[in-house]
Amino acid sequence: MKTVDVLVVGAGLAGLHAATLLAERGHEVLVVDRRPTLAGAICTTGIFVRRTLDDFALPAEHLGPPIRRVVLYPPKMRRPVSLVSSRDEYRVGDMAAIYEAAARTAAVAGARISLGTRYEGRQADTFLMTGPDGPTSVRARFVVGADGARSRVARDLGFDRNRHLLAGAEQVFDVPPQEGPPAFHCVLDPTLAPGYLAWVVNDGQHAHVGVAGYADRFPDGVHRALERFTTRAPGLAGVDRPDQVERRGGPIPVGGLLRRISSADGLLVGDAAGAVSPLTAGGLDPCLRLSEHAATVLDEALRAGSPDPLTQYDGAALRTRFRGRLTLRRALAQVRTPALATTAFTLLRTPVGRAAARQVLFADRSFPDPRPPAPAAGAAAREGSR
Repeated sequence: MKTVDVLVVGAGLAGLHAATLLAERGHEVLVVDRRPTLAGAICTTGIFVRRTLDDFALPAEHLGPPIRRVVLYPPKMRRPVSLVSSRDEYRVGDMAAIYEAAARTAAVAGARISLGTRYEGRQADTFLMTGPDGPTSVRARFVVGADGARSRVARDLGFDRNRHLLAGAEQVFDVPPQEGPPAFHCVLDPTLAPGYLAWVVNDGQHAHVGVAGYADRFPDGVHRALERFTTRAPGLAGVDRPDQVERRGGPIPVGGLLRRISSADGLLVGDAAGAVSPLTAGGLDPCLRLSEHAATVLDEALRAGSPDPLTQYDGAALRTRFRGRLTLRRALAQVRTPALATTAFTLLRTPVGRAAARQVLFADRSFPDPRPPAPAAGAAAREGSR
């Protein structure tokens, strides 16, 4: 039986980032993932926003050209609204290469990574796995559930579960260099993407063509919707879609950060914790920021020999800062017909509507800082003198 300080279930960006930070602080960490290779079964488009690019050391060689232009389309795709930022807002990552680079960084820090290893559940104080060499058991002081929107760790530890999910599907393929600037195209059409968007990201190197929406509202499934969209997707003029494309897909939690995501036994990060923007469905920035918070409280707990610091890992407290985005998510979910989408789209053509769209697409907001800022030295001195 293996014994470690922390068992991380899931070798996505959230799990690998938490594992790296904990290993760097001297803790024994084991990361397991059922995939035999991190280059397979990718579920995310890989869009990184400017705040993430500014705050985290992502490998620049695995990031596509910067994108400043976003084009929004009504259902009939007539008279789109084009918004251009004065700053680089997005870059699309080669996620297979980024996952592999993150795994190498975690291994250099001292974390052990076991691929092709399926988490089977918890039994008393041990966790059961099935790997390349058969069944095995791991005893860990804490477990980190980084195993996706339908987390088994969340179930085993009695945490909250994601209930509000979008189903997404995407095709990725190479494109020839283009003359115009890279662009992010978004189509608001509830017949294609009920409750969300259809999109094309063309950065001049790769095209990502996808749809997402509530699974029970697709008349013939998300994959059929994607096939229909690819026949008229914008932003691909002069681009021939190859016969062989990379296919991605999976559930996207949009119910906001879950309330109960920690206990004396461990915690959740990434999609497992619902750390995805309810409005934009972006999860890469939240997963990195929440993983840093997770690593901090786990480090404190391991050093103290007590689980008490994990009480600081409070999803309910953080959730309150998403009220505005949760309200907008509920509003977007109610756009059920092309007529209503077209009517709503007229607001985007007004100065107020364009300003609101710019705020959503280009603002500096990100996942909230889980900890209050430390008081300034003068304030601390005054507090101590009272």
